Amino acid sequence: MSERCYPSFTVLLVDDEPNWLDSLGLTLERSAGITNTMLCDDSRRVIELLSKQQIGLVVLDLTMPHVSGQELLRIIGEQFPEIVVIILSGMNQIETAVGCMKQGAFDYFVKTEEPDRLVSGVVRAIRMIEMQRENREMGQRLLANSLEYPDAFSEIITSDKSMRAIFQYSESIAGSTQPVLITGESGVGKELIAGAIHKLSKCSGPIVSVNAAGLDDSVFADTLFGHVKGAFTGADASRGGLIESAAHGTLFLDEIGDISMLSQIKLLRMLNDGEYFQLGSDKPKRSQARVLVATNQDLSAKMAENLFRKDLFYRLKTHTINIPPLRDRKEDLPLLLDHFIGEAAVALGKKKPAIPKELIALLKTYNFPGNIRELRSMAYDALSQHRSHILSMSQFLKAMGRREIPVAAVDTVHATSDNIFAGLDTLPTPEQAYEFLIDEAMRRSKGNQSLAARLLGMSQSALNKRIKRTESS
Repeated sequence: MSERCYPSFTVLLVDDEPNWLDSLGLTLERSAGITNTMLCDDSRRVIELLSKQQIGLVVLDLTMPHVSGQELLRIIGEQFPEIVVIILSGMNQIETAVGCMKQGAFDYFVKTEEPDRLVSGVVRAIRMIEMQRENREMGQRLLANSLEYPDAFSEIITSDKSMRAIFQYSESIAGSTQPVLITGESGVGKELIAGAIHKLSKCSGPIVSVNAAGLDDSVFADTLFGHVKGAFTGADASRGGLIESAAHGTLFLDEIGDISMLSQIKLLRMLNDGEYFQLGSDKPKRSQARVLVATNQDLSAKMAENLFRKDLFYRLKTHTINIPPLRDRKEDLPLLLDHFIGEAAVALGKKKPAIPKELIALLKTYNFPGNIRELRSMAYDALSQHRSHILSMSQFLKAMGRREIPVAAVDTVHATSDNIFAGLDTLPTPEQAYEFLIDEAMRRSKGNQSLAARLLGMSQSALNKRIKRTESS
């Protein structure tokens, strides 16, 4: 897959001076990573290009032969109202600037001014266009209540409506180059959402993850930005950081709420300018990675305590996803438990047991402070201790700090049926049912096959054959 251009739409640069056009194109690429540009030095071709190309932004010189910038601004406003226009002029004429703004220009710049101002204006326009497109796409998805790429979320087990809304939002922002802030309690699956967004982005590079918790400023900077040879004692060779490893891909910073104020400044500078410095170097490098961050902390509270920078917070929350805790999506418990028991059975080389309905009812009475990660641990621990054909609830009770199943949980299961199989979440096969009966008969007879055979109404030899067949399978 080829490297993705930025932005996703084309930026058309129009000026009758080819040298100025080339210089502007290079400046936008070097200063802001804007590579998806098209140059036009003949104003008569502009309308044709707008009709045929996917152009979102036009940077338009005001004074040109054939068709002036003001005339093109008027035509674009009438025929292509969705296209944003920035006007350039060789002179600082306030009256002309005001007139262009009234005609719908996004901004007005003088060529002789500092190029950084023009670059910043182009970046602002690009971000506004991206946000507008994302909002339209998100609205369309929510109205249609559909997912275009459901396979991207295949690792996330859920049937919850709020999670589906998160999937739809993730699809709508996946193509954006702006940061995404993923919040939620520990164990809710923030890294899975980050992985899904990366898949949906179709970036050619990898997703590179790092847990920022516990990294002091120097380690954080070295981990992200890398260093040059001789930057510090022991730096015998240059080393690229994770940003370089994630080039044309995604950098996922987990536990972002734990980084120091100094590290926050460095991260903010990189996000704002798109540049960073390796340790020991005064030569900037351009970041080519999309940044996703996650935290289980309340960043608003940390800002109130002056532990997290407001400017960084607002830069990160361009797109925000909050994942609900498991206690708010308990209808997912049967799906999740079945998935984790199956996963554990494969990992431990055991048969997948039947899950009693009482267990689901029991789990619904628990708030899961550790969320999905805690449920997964419970499932693995329970299956490691499992010995019969029906999953025992004892390990779950132990993990929850309880000695017995609440009466309410039992009543919930048996309120509608007295059938002996009503307590099972999944029905056993006839062969499994036979094994259940034999296990129960052997338990009641305390291992006496003769007595167990009489309880089952079969001969001892037939029971013995059945037991051997089960043990050998």
